[in-house]
Amino acid sequence: MLEQLNEALDHIERCLEPEAGREVDIVEVARIAMTSEYHFRRLFSALAGMPLSVYVRRRRMTLAGAEVLGGERTLLDVAVRYGYGSGEAFARAFRSVHGIGPGEARRTGATLTAQPRMSFRVVVEGSMTMRYRIVEREAFRVVGRKARVPLVHEGVNAAAAAHVESLDEQVIVTMKKLADGEPKGVLSAVVHLTDSREEGAEVDYWIGVVTGPDAAPDAAPEELDALDVPAGAWAVFDNHGPYPSALQELWRDVFTQWFPSNPYASRPGPELLRTQPVEIGAETDSQLWIPVERVSASQGE
Repeated sequence: MLEQLNEALDHIERCLEPEAGREVDIVEVARIAMTSEYHFRRLFSALAGMPLSVYVRRRRMTLAGAEVLGGERTLLDVAVRYGYGSGEAFARAFRSVHGIGPGEARRTGATLTAQPRMSFRVVVEGSMTMRYRIVEREAFRVVGRKARVPLVHEGVNAAAAAHVESLDEQVIVTMKKLADGEPKGVLSAVVHLTDSREEGAEVDYWIGVVTGPDAAPDAAPEELDALDVPAGAWAVFDNHGPYPSALQELWRDVFTQWFPSNPYASRPGPELLRTQPVEIGAETDSQLWIPVERVSASQGE
């Protein structure tokens, strides 16, 4: 899959050339990568550490920045060459990347920010293996409480921890009574609001239980929310290690190593995590559920 990913990046570069005169069509980019647009966006974000849209804008402004400083064309000509219909729109995009307007950059010879062209390659680090299984599930519902929190890749997520601490004992008891499905018991669910997996991106963070698709939190309707989850396949990963670092590493490895090496793509849906609450740094067993779909060999042809 890495070969297809790099071919997709090559296509993006060709689209960014002023002579090409075309926008980057993400649907076409995903087709070249032989996957869905949804999965390509999420996989790119996990691998690159930034959303695809941010990378494209930074690359475009890197190329445009060289022409701005070169001084051979007017700023309006540079704007048009890189697909902007007005100098104002170009200036806003330029400033968002370089922190300075194109006119001032040209006058002062300012230092600009360059986004290097990316490529993906395999780096072998030890002999780690990943234990997983594929599970087909009918539609179900997650009943619990949610909060909007930022993504944290390393260390304790203070906002998520505060959400857990806010749940009183009665709410936990109510949720446990409603539990009726796999994964069993109280779990967390992460719903990504955008295709970004960069540090600080906001997600909906649920603490709840799995119930049947028609279950309703009748016991405490004013206290609990419900998240409907459609039927589909799930990749289930078993994990053991220190909390929370082992889990954060597992989440990273699923997207940067497992997906590129297996015939599956992520699909829309919450990412479920079942783990026993332990002290920071203590060893614990966990289970991570990622919604997936199988990628056929002919996809993208």
